[in-house]
Amino acid sequence: MQRKITYAGTVSRSFAEAGELLKELADLPVSAKQVERLTRRIGQERVAERSAAVAAFQALPLAAKFAAPAGVTPPDLAVVMVDGGRLQILDRTAPATVPAEDVMPSPLPAPVPADATATAEAWQEEKAPSGHWREDKVGLLLTMQSDATDVDPCPDLPSSFLDATRIPELVRQLNQHVKQSDDAGAAAADPEATADALRQEAAYEPPEVEQRQVVASRETWPVFAPILAAAAWAWGFQGAARKAFVGDGSANNWKLQRRFFGSFVAILDFIHALSYVFAAAMAGRRFAAGWACYQQWIQWVWQGQVLQVIAALQARQAELGLPEPDASETSPPKVVDRTLTYLRNHQDKMRYDAYRRQGLPITSSLMESMVKQIGQRVKGTEKFWSEDGAEAILQLRADHLSEDAPLDAFWQRRQETATGQRRYCPAA
Repeated sequence: MQRKITYAGTVSRSFAEAGELLKELADLPVSAKQVERLTRRIGQERVAERSAAVAAFQALPLAAKFAAPAGVTPPDLAVVMVDGGRLQILDRTAPATVPAEDVMPSPLPAPVPADATATAEAWQEEKAPSGHWREDKVGLLLTMQSDATDVDPCPDLPSSFLDATRIPELVRQLNQHVKQSDDAGAAAADPEATADALRQEAAYEPPEVEQRQVVASRETWPVFAPILAAAAWAWGFQGAARKAFVGDGSANNWKLQRRFFGSFVAILDFIHALSYVFAAAMAGRRFAAGWACYQQWIQWVWQGQVLQVIAALQARQAELGLPEPDASETSPPKVVDRTLTYLRNHQDKMRYDAYRRQGLPITSSLMESMVKQIGQRVKGTEKFWSEDGAEAILQLRADHLSEDAPLDAFWQRRQETATGQRRYCPAA
């Protein structure tokens, strides 16, 4: 029964909905509060197991951390992707003005301390928010299948990325998605829906997914980084024949990559690069002229010739001048300057022709989709979480979305170690 209740509390949109489904489909009269309490308790047990695994990983000698564990066969192609989502946290230090979805206080195990070297660089944590919206971190571990070739299997940009009707809409949606902050709510943009439609029409075939594992947490970036690294190590990712780390331009992504996945090929998501190039091409130009410029620039990007785009942007910047200190974010000089900085910072991660020859993925669409699936459970304008409740449900939701069935193994371990004693949590 506990397994059914926890499952319903994890996959439903709310604990109330879980209670209704249990009554209707399983004839279990379980209240929303009962679903909440049990789901949180099981989630905390999984977080405790995760903390123990990370502690064991961090205790390994340095050489062992960057090798496959004994008895694990490394995959041929291992891919790591990272991104952030949004959820609302109810600050219990301030007077509550709205009901939280989960309100039973119960302490989590102490967070696993970050690896000392992981804090050598400053991590960019979210700014002190004025509302309830906070960032959750999501990692995606993929074993994939593809063939490496001596020549680029798709040297010409697919025509789907030259669709004058759909590309502007894709960029608009992506920019709206990126700019969401504390007022982000129910109607989030879905840039990947448009991007996926474009990719389905493309001649290029990306690597195929064999298996996936999901990691999700509300911990800070220095703590989240070793959590993801420990999960990847357990899967033998460090011993893979081919390894890739794909992400957008977030500085935290690349700090994490340098620290724990330094031997992985660093790849900037092509769709994010496209959005910057399109914006700069259109800045200060009529659509026809800007579109012609975009067509040339994005073809260069696709072929890994980002230096040509940088040279063109430098010439464009000479025409427009540098942005004034008080220039708006949408002013042409500001847009061109921002794109120029973006491409310069990530040019070493934009060798897309080489990545295709190596059979590596060049977009993070699977990551974007995973963040959305996590958000379907935890995100909502009227859905609020405590910190420990959020961590518990994020862990269970990640387990549910992982294809290596971590919850099956958990329930088996739990049954084998059961004492027959009922767990008791004293009231706060």
